[in-house]
Amino acid sequence: MDLIGPVSRSYISQRTKLHYADWGNPEAPPLILLHGGRDHCRSWDWTAKALRDDWHVICPDLRGHGDSGWSRTGYYPVMGYVFDLAQLVVLNDLAPVTIVAHSLGGNVALRFTGLYPDKVRKIVAIEGLGFSPERQAEREAMGPEAIWGEYFDKKREAAARQPRRYATFDDALSRMHEANSYLSKEQALHLTQHAVMRNEDGTFSWKFDPHLHAWPPEDMTYPQLEALWNRIECPTRLIYGNDSWASNPEKDGRIRHFRNATVSAYDNAGHWVHHDRFPDFLEELRAFL
Repeated sequence: MDLIGPVSRSYISQRTKLHYADWGNPEAPPLILLHGGRDHCRSWDWTAKALRDDWHVICPDLRGHGDSGWSRTGYYPVMGYVFDLAQLVVLNDLAPVTIVAHSLGGNVALRFTGLYPDKVRKIVAIEGLGFSPERQAEREAMGPEAIWGEYFDKKREAAARQPRRYATFDDALSRMHEANSYLSKEQALHLTQHAVMRNEDGTFSWKFDPHLHAWPPEDMTYPQLEALWNRIECPTRLIYGNDSWASNPEKDGRIRHFRNATVSAYDNAGHWVHHDRFPDFLEELRAFL
């Protein structure tokens, strides 16, 4: 008998218990669906349900997100997420794996694929390249004192701020819909149900760590990141929404750093293309995979 939903599983990485949803069918080729920042693994449920008959679908919660543990220091470098992904692949013997990832998850997945090009069969990154070259240049021009000063300020704010509390579930639901107006009522309800926890006083808060609002400044340089992208050997699809803040790599030139990548862009879609244009996204995804 088919499972109604996924099984919750966990593994240890960097002394932290991390959660993932396993949709079964372990004899099928492995497919990892990786969410974005301040999101959770169950945001992929529609895609997972559509693909579970042909794939062994695994949806991780990034550390500090969903039902995964929080960092004790509130420190979340991007390469730490990359290590967590590598652990998931190695411990479960998933290579060569196919990866579909969104935003922060796309950034993580592309770095992993550049580090280990032989471990990835195909990759789809939805708005996963980060800020545009123009925005990156503006940040570099700030100087270390401004960059680190801003980070320290945000860390202090995160430490002093309690997770936001919503008096009712409907209040949290309204905030979810406010964050992405393209969501249907059904989508917003499902995403919110898996995004909140109930506090002892009866209020609702998001599951993610408030320290995720403070991104550590130290990271690999942009030339190093571009060199990683250039190491990716497998077919790569980069997906963008034309109503998003994200910069299309065909227009800003970053596509030149990829050997085997194509770009698709959607009208009437923002940053969450896989929600905003789900039927069309799923059709493209099936064809590419």
